Amino acid sequence: SELEKGTKPLPSITPVPRRDKYPLSFAQQRLWFLDRLEPGNLFYNISASSRFQGDLSIPILEKTLNTLIERHAAFRTSFIQEDGVPYQVIQDKLDILIPVIDLSLLPEDKREEEARRIATEDVNTPFDLTKSPLLRTKLIKLHENDYVFILNMHHIISDGWSMGIFWNEFIILYNAYLEGKDSPLTPLKIQYPDYTVWQREQIRGDILKTQEDYWKSRFQGEL
Repeated sequence: SELEKGTKPLPSITPVPRRDKYPLSFAQQRLWFLDRLEPGNLFYNISASSRFQGDLSIPILEKTLNTLIERHAAFRTSFIQEDGVPYQVIQDKLDILIPVIDLSLLPEDKREEEARRIATEDVNTPFDLTKSPLLRTKLIKLHENDYVFILNMHHIISDGWSMGIFWNEFIILYNAYLEGKDSPLTPLKIQYPDYTVWQREQIRGDILKTQEDYWKSRFQGEL
């Protein structure tokens, strides 16, 4: 939306002290409401897959995934409701194992078909927003050195842009760990909960009213 000229720039986002619960961003609140309105809705499942051919270290794959879960608070997030108000809760520590499904004993002409069925079944499985992690993974073995890695997340913790960041960091970390190196990624100064607190503090009062009036004028006569 457009803010009026002359409006003061908003302050920078800064880390907030650790809390037991955090407010939802406006985007999260919309998705939480839609999930409450239609529980089990699959529309906001975000899925992706990647083919790994050649030598693959499953322990390093799991180490890479858990490093990203530790790095990004969003991957350790679940949602609770108190007195009708939703909050996000961040687990301090969360380690997950990647289930491995071995299809290499099936007839070769059946493996791809079964892999597609498994991937479809996974994306058609709803998430429970009260339980973290709100992401799932599976590793499907087609041949000795041929794997399909399936990733599925709920949109309330991710989006298309975030998925691009995930895969970029995933590749960087996996290659570094494979070479016996430490993570080369710079620690994050800001996490998504910091943004949600900032947004709730800044987008209110006159600023919120300006944006509400803007969108009401845009949609006037449409509803």
